Amino acid sequence: MTKKQLNFEKSLERLEAIVSEMENADPDLDKALTLFAEGTELIKFCSAKLNETKKKVEIITSSGEIETFKD
Repeated sequence: MTKKQLNFEKSLERLEAIVSEMENADPDLDKALTLFAEGTELIKFCSAKLNETKKKVEIITSSGEIETFKD
């Protein structure tokens, strides 16, 4: 998957596949390291997308047009 093809949903699916493969396939050390590195990059990407989305939601709700609920 190239960086242009990356989106949150595809990244999350790939991350789930990596976890499954590492849990069930018992990869050799080199393969496990490669999967771990890919998973780490996907986690960074997903985290950044979530933070970006959170900021956008905060901007939208701070305009006063939407009533927000506080904990």
